Amino acid sequence: MTMTKGDIAKNNFQNGCNCAQAVLLAFCEDYGMEKETALMVAASFGSGMGGLRETCGTVTGANMVIGLAKGKNRMEANKTFREFAERFKEKNGSLVCRELLATRVKTRLTCADLCRDAGDLLEELL
Repeated sequence: MTMTKGDIAKNNFQNGCNCAQAVLLAFCEDYGMEKETALMVAASFGSGMGGLRETCGTVTGANMVIGLAKGKNRMEANKTFREFAERFKEKNGSLVCRELLATRVKTRLTCADLCRDAGDLLEELL
């Protein structure tokens, strides 16, 4: 059975990556970025950007992937990210780490689940 990019992102998170790294790592080689570079670039974006609990790391990681995929056309990259953000927020209720964490008891979503959602959504959009 072939794993989805979401499955890969979830596994990356469960194996020690932060949420941004988990998502970027699932796609980086598809767009010419080495895994080691992806891990370094996304290192401070986890836990809502440096642990500040602001924009969810899965969202910032996804935006990095979109930049790799569509960055030669900034308008197209922005359009794709807005579509991603709208759909992610619709499914999960927020783009903000602290808000997603606060509703975790009710939604039962883990950070690993959000990594999977981000990866699967990116796979659809790209």
